[in-house]
Amino acid sequence: MSTAGAYGEYPAARPRRLRVTPAMRRMVAETRLHPAELILPAFVREGLTEPAAISTMPGVVQHTRDTLRKAAVEAAEAGVGGIMLFGVPESKDAIGSQGTDPDGILQVAIRDVKSEVGDALVVMSDLCLDEYTDHGHCGVLDEHGRVDNDATLLRYAEMARVQANAGVDVVGPSGMMDGQVGVIRKALDAAGHQDVAVLAYTAKYASAFYGPFREAVNSSLKGDRRTYQQDPANAREALRELALDLAEGADMVMVKPALPYLDILRQIADASDVPVAAYQISGEYAMVEAAAANGWIDRDRAIMETLTSVRRAGAGLVLTYWATEVAHRLA
Repeated sequence: MSTAGAYGEYPAARPRRLRVTPAMRRMVAETRLHPAELILPAFVREGLTEPAAISTMPGVVQHTRDTLRKAAVEAAEAGVGGIMLFGVPESKDAIGSQGTDPDGILQVAIRDVKSEVGDALVVMSDLCLDEYTDHGHCGVLDEHGRVDNDATLLRYAEMARVQANAGVDVVGPSGMMDGQVGVIRKALDAAGHQDVAVLAYTAKYASAFYGPFREAVNSSLKGDRRTYQQDPANAREALRELALDLAEGADMVMVKPALPYLDILRQIADASDVPVAAYQISGEYAMVEAAAANGWIDRDRAIMETLTSVRRAGAGLVLTYWATEVAHRLA
């Protein structure tokens, strides 16, 4: 029974009226998820005959070439917007030679997926050396063991050309080298690949949440990446990186990780005039899966809530390992 007295004491505004039924909540929802906004990151490992489970990412695997093709078809049929490919080679060296070998695992995978799905799925590729170097860094090292920014840019230019030659639609430079977008754009244009887009990893932070990804790509990292990835303490720096990437020709920009950096995502989205993506990374995935496996949270609701929060913060595109699953659910 209401404790209100005279009619004048009742609340004039009742926001709860717009929450009373599922149909009402659905109708007035300010943020919606759509399969086309989702991008599936996928790992393909050279030499595998069966997919290899990733222990820190339950449900995610290192694919064989055949299972990658199947995963791409399933994603396309579910309406997923794109797939981001990561290659895991059998051999590594100091300069990441497999990353620029036309027959390297990533270039082979690009050709496989394009031949399988055509234009039904936007095929993207990770443009970085860390999967291919024996030291695990995103660039080549100088005589003092430091990542050499400008020498690395030359390697990135060659990576861009071989990935574009393989048929990729979008390259994703993720190494956080100064000037990487401009060098890659010029290399693509000079090679006749003006239509290949660049998804810039604009604000990529030196995060603790990358841990499971290191297993996914068989990382050989020695040390850390704090001299080139952004400091988690900094926000204005992300806007400086955005201005530089846009000036260098980025077609899309990205914030990585997603959930710990929703404030950065909002600022980037407000300041950007190109599509904005966010990467819901391995550690974010692993936290939800681990908590759900222990019965501590509702897995399905947590997945949808986290994705909605990333969209609400301003991402038009979301890279997530749940992309195909969520696309099926939305359908």
